[in-house]
Amino acid sequence: MYFCNKKHNILKLYCIFTLVLTLLVSCGQHQTGDNSTNIDNATEASQEFDLDEIQQSGELIVLTISGPQTCYDYHGTQLGVHIMLCQQLADTLGVRLRIELCRDTVELRERLEKGDADLAAYPMKPSNESSPGWLLDNRKEQLNEVLTQWYGAWRMKRVGDEEQRLLAEAGHVRRHTYAVMENREAGIISRYDALFQKYARTVHWDWRLLAAQCYQESTFDPHALSFAGAKGLMQIMPQTADHLGVARHQLENPEHNLAAAVKYIAELDENFDDIHDRRERQNFILAAYNGGWHHVRDAMALARRDGKNDQVWSNVSEYVLKLSSPTYYQDPLVKYGYMRGQETVDYVRLIRERFQQYRSAKTIVPNSTPQKSKNAKHRNKYKI
Repeated sequence: MYFCNKKHNILKLYCIFTLVLTLLVSCGQHQTGDNSTNIDNATEASQEFDLDEIQQSGELIVLTISGPQTCYDYHGTQLGVHIMLCQQLADTLGVRLRIELCRDTVELRERLEKGDADLAAYPMKPSNESSPGWLLDNRKEQLNEVLTQWYGAWRMKRVGDEEQRLLAEAGHVRRHTYAVMENREAGIISRYDALFQKYARTVHWDWRLLAAQCYQESTFDPHALSFAGAKGLMQIMPQTADHLGVARHQLENPEHNLAAAVKYIAELDENFDDIHDRRERQNFILAAYNGGWHHVRDAMALARRDGKNDQVWSNVSEYVLKLSSPTYYQDPLVKYGYMRGQETVDYVRLIRERFQQYRSAKTIVPNSTPQKSKNAKHRNKYKI
């Protein structure tokens, strides 16, 4: 935990006080064409709420704009080099981090000017090679000093490397890998067929579609664990379990995990009840299960704007992919910003393909207790 050094060199403080009202503290190589650096009318509240008050409140409030380098949600985890760096700063100060997204740099500056936040983590164009790059009211003397001492280019590089590691591991869930179909001759997809049959009925799905989704999530491993902490057959996040009223310690129990999953699927079904074609609605539900319903709704709004039928997944999936481009995720219609859409589009496609394989096979309606599989292969066993 850092505190202001009251014996700080007087000359250095004088230089700080005579800077323009906004301190540009550079956080990396990612730059925009925004050359504006001043916040002209900081409020008295902003002036008074310095490091001591931030630590007393227990919260560091940061403004940013959604983007691949700044902040985005990925399977319930906030990624983006700048926000990850802010989290490290908050950890150093011993406070929690609160992120608030702005539509654009105009809103970002206005809100910072009004004292709505402590700093703005957005890669503004630095005034020189050694300056940091976040906007900060220069009258927050203590926080200015901490940032100047705390930041180093090595931090940006280390956080960038960590983000790339997490993204690389995101596609490799720690799990055992089971066969796509347990016993084709006997018509058995998995040892959990009885549970798929039981719980698919509650959402009026073909049980083989639920099985296909489960294989995509965990390859039928009840102990599967993702980099973000998702657990079990259907990769339920702990916070989602809390929302659904399922105890976290029950997530590795196959029946509890599937029960939670279909409860969440039922919620998504209600969110997309305006899509009348049942098969199409299932595609939207699968996409939302993977990438978040709010991003899917953003893509639907863009498709509708361009005169396309937003009730058809093949139309909307084009815009899910486009939400990784600034032209689209910064569009005024988009409320939830950047999305890594390729994974979500692939997710729906692979489940649909596997479902067709299951339908074409001779499957039986299970009525037995799940048995331990004999054909497990060990893969991707590493520490998360």
